[in-house]
Amino acid sequence: MKKNQLELLAPAGSYDIFRAVLNAGADAVYVGGGQFGARAYANNFSEEELLRAIDEAHIHGKQLYLTVNTLLKEEELEAQLYDYLRPYYEQGLDAVIVQDMGAFQFIREYFPKMDIHTSTQMTICNRYGAEMMKELGATRVVTAREMSFAEIKDIADHVDIEIESFVHGALCYCYSGQCLLSSMLGGRSGNRGRCAQPCRLPYEVYDAKRKKIACEPFVLSPKDLCTIEDIPKLAESGIFSFKIEGRMKQAEYAAGVVSVYRKYMDRYFEYGAKDYHVSKEDMQKLYDFGNRSGFTKGYYEKHNGKDMITFQKPNHAKGNEALQEKVREDFCRGEIKEKINGNLILSQDSSAILDVTMGDLRYTACGDVVQPALKQPLSMEKVRENMEKTGNTPFEFENLTIAMKDAIFLPMKSLNQLRRDALEGLEKLCVEQFRREVEQVDRAGMKAQESTAGTPEKYLSALTEQRCQLQPLLENELVSDIYLDQACYRRKDLWEELKADIAKIHAAGKKAYYVFPSVFRKNTSDFYLGSLKQLDSCSVDGVVVKSLDAVWFVHKYLPQMPIIFDQGLYTYNHRAQEMFREFHPVRMTTPYELNRGELKKRDNTDSEVVLYGYLPLMTSAQCVHANTGKCDTTSVVTYLKDRYGKFFPVKNNCMECYNTIYNTTPLMLFGYGKELQKADFSNFRLNFTVESEEKVRQILAIYETVFYEGRKNLADVYQGEYTNGHYKRGVE
Repeated sequence: MKKNQLELLAPAGSYDIFRAVLNAGADAVYVGGGQFGARAYANNFSEEELLRAIDEAHIHGKQLYLTVNTLLKEEELEAQLYDYLRPYYEQGLDAVIVQDMGAFQFIREYFPKMDIHTSTQMTICNRYGAEMMKELGATRVVTAREMSFAEIKDIADHVDIEIESFVHGALCYCYSGQCLLSSMLGGRSGNRGRCAQPCRLPYEVYDAKRKKIACEPFVLSPKDLCTIEDIPKLAESGIFSFKIEGRMKQAEYAAGVVSVYRKYMDRYFEYGAKDYHVSKEDMQKLYDFGNRSGFTKGYYEKHNGKDMITFQKPNHAKGNEALQEKVREDFCRGEIKEKINGNLILSQDSSAILDVTMGDLRYTACGDVVQPALKQPLSMEKVRENMEKTGNTPFEFENLTIAMKDAIFLPMKSLNQLRRDALEGLEKLCVEQFRREVEQVDRAGMKAQESTAGTPEKYLSALTEQRCQLQPLLENELVSDIYLDQACYRRKDLWEELKADIAKIHAAGKKAYYVFPSVFRKNTSDFYLGSLKQLDSCSVDGVVVKSLDAVWFVHKYLPQMPIIFDQGLYTYNHRAQEMFREFHPVRMTTPYELNRGELKKRDNTDSEVVLYGYLPLMTSAQCVHANTGKCDTTSVVTYLKDRYGKFFPVKNNCMECYNTIYNTTPLMLFGYGKELQKADFSNFRLNFTVESEEKVRQILAIYETVFYEGRKNLADVYQGEYTNGHYKRGVE
């Protein structure tokens, strides 16, 4: 296997770390700039540093990727992104890592010669999402951390796109891009690069009867990932880029971990999988560089498990100061030099010539005229000693041939200048091959287009996650559309029960939509692919999708099926809306993190807004119920109690094997009826998750009297706790 068939991708939170990981053997480095990165609290790079890093990476034959992996608000996308990216694009930035679909469209349009990598924040868990992003113009997909070897290989076997996966470092408890816990608790959005890591805090676990379950407190804190022993399996699954997490980590950690993975990737290149093993000494080094209660191999070979969770302590621990110092000496203080060849010609009465080559690049510098020696002639030894002093340049001579005759003279300052000119010329050749030009863009043309749609009629949609909640929705005249979440059913009874429920909904004169799972992995897509006839026989009016994987699945196999996009398909800006409109959805759902001002400015004519519901804060492959008790494939509600005494409902979806953690109090925007009804939404929506049938009736009555009719104030009819979510405060 050749070395260029795989890439070792290292993190760098500062310029010093960037140089250290290059020294340690990284093939590529991903960094954050001054804006739009998912690690807003890292040191990150200034514009000057990033421009210099792009050139330095290219001189050493490496690549540099920039994180633009947050959701962008309208003004950021249109007023800031172009000016932010333009100098890096012109300098030769190799790729950007993107979460926001609007940013994706923007970059594809205005910076077409730069690669786009889809961030793990896009939550791509299936070949369908990968195929979708390839068709839209992505060159690489960064897989969700929860994907298995088999699922990744399925992408490699079906989609011609580079695959990047995490191999070492911190794991998120939640599917990346599907976490609102930090956002809802403190306004620091993980989607905006400001996660406060509430999963590392202690929680008590209670059963459905609010009886405490005895266990250690850190039930949401995953151990760090370490796959050094599985490099052959990673490669054979089709992963091209081996990504190390850690832009918030110190140089010793980043460079140290890179050096160990470099050693074993090279060993795999040379010897293959046969007799591949990792020494105890090198494994101990990785522990010493940093771990959380040990390591886990993550989700590559298992779906979840309590052995992945720290439970007792969530902190990141390191040791062995002597090892840390060795890393500092070897990589942090060192400087890599590129080997070059040189040919110096010193001939009397002719200009001095220094020809330097590196790979296919060649530069010839001409200097001052060589004079006859009047006193002491130049010596070969002196000339060689002087010319091989490459100093602070990124080069050093591997071979330097010198052609000169006796009795000639040239001042040392002339030789020095000749060497400088040659090395500067070679460096310029190295970097200028990556330079790009971009045409000046008409700024007025980048503004959002005004909607041409008329004012829509207002309808009420209601989502139910329990079949017992259906009857009140059938009876209520204001409810026009009912969304039947797949959590209502078990697979063995799914089509029979779904068909019966849809018949009831149609009999009540309403539309019925089936809600696909939040996470659409291979086992899920395989199930639905084999059940297309059953789904069609149910006479469903459409489907609600929550992931890119599901979007493309429906587009590919159910092209005539009406489709509704849920809020996790984020439309923070008009360009994201435009991207999703290419799939002709019935409507989209507004993101939970937009505030009232942002919603007011948004084109809502084909969107609905959620007015009520326990908002999903986390969707996780882990299971609180199983990790604190046992896996009995029984869907139950447990509760997490935080340090302030708040209880968060947790539902385990056994049909799809994921957990959803809901907010402790429901969102309730009924008190803002007048302003919301002026915002041109096509629909309003209520989400019912853990409520009883009686509670559903109560909420419907409050909606009617407070929001729809405006006859009463919310405080007069509802005494319980609720939240306005981000409607008033928004996120940073």
